[in-house]
Amino acid sequence: MSTLLDAYKNDPVQLHHLIPLDFPSLRAVPESHVWPESYNFRVSPSNENLSIPIVDLKDPNIADKIGRACQTWGIFQVTNHGLPSSLLQDVEYEARCLFSLPVEQKRKVLRSPGGATGYGCARITPFFPNLMWHEGFTVMGSSVDHARVLWPHGYKGFCDAMDKYQKHMKTLAHNLFLTILSSLDLSEPEKNWAAAVYDSESNALQLNSYPACPDPTRTIGLAPHTDSLLLTILHHCETNGLQTFRDGFGWVPVHSVSGALTVNVGDLLHILSNGKFPTVCHRAVVTRTRHRISVAYFYGPRADSVVGPFSRLGLPLYRTLTLKEYIGIKAKHLDKALSLITI
Repeated sequence: MSTLLDAYKNDPVQLHHLIPLDFPSLRAVPESHVWPESYNFRVSPSNENLSIPIVDLKDPNIADKIGRACQTWGIFQVTNHGLPSSLLQDVEYEARCLFSLPVEQKRKVLRSPGGATGYGCARITPFFPNLMWHEGFTVMGSSVDHARVLWPHGYKGFCDAMDKYQKHMKTLAHNLFLTILSSLDLSEPEKNWAAAVYDSESNALQLNSYPACPDPTRTIGLAPHTDSLLLTILHHCETNGLQTFRDGFGWVPVHSVSGALTVNVGDLLHILSNGKFPTVCHRAVVTRTRHRISVAYFYGPRADSVVGPFSRLGLPLYRTLTLKEYIGIKAKHLDKALSLITI
């Protein structure tokens, strides 16, 4: 079986794009992390009061509301999602413990150039001329090998929290995907086929750290990008910083709602929906005073799964290919990947 780890091996990242700075030691933003003013990290005042949809998962009209949110925004927040608040707190606590370690300790689990797990910079880093005010830690499956290096005698708490979180997230993501499928005009055989074929095998957990920044107007936490898989579920850890781009409006802040999780459409769901659901361009900004942590869960099918627009959604806009092929295209071309598979 082809895995997401296999999909990344063919496109290694250069080593200097993998090593985050020792952020707490800095009193100024180094030139390597200064971004041009043209990126304009500020949100227009007219967009400050815009809000992405909030959907109660116990709502009897859930399929219609989620389908509409996917079609109009491509991003929404969910409440009554079933994840215990204690688990959300545990994952945030363990993530903060990890990123609070000395930089020399964190670099012992640095992601390899051809790897996809461990500590390091965002995989999108090589596509931009400037570096980001960000450090991350990626988990696919068990985190025990890396955790043993970080905490030789105390790794169990971290592993237990990450394992339990991934289990809950897989269930939530699959249920959301089934709900989204039910909002599309698909035949029952097609829905049943998709529910079985796209049950998550290529999932990943991404812990993100955006340290407090001496000058947040000159740098960015995470550069604009879309996510590659079906769905992303984000736990904000009660801190703002995420922004989403909406056509006709520009950048819109995604305000953290207590207890809610943010869900966004990825490239694969955009392809499956034949463009009906927009894949969401988003970015993260930093602040002068707060160290922001977020936890993203990426949900997708097996790497050898064949992906293409559902047949009942009109003439296909995109050609059919495997997830592994698409990951390879995106690893080389990033935001041009969708245009390269357009029919």
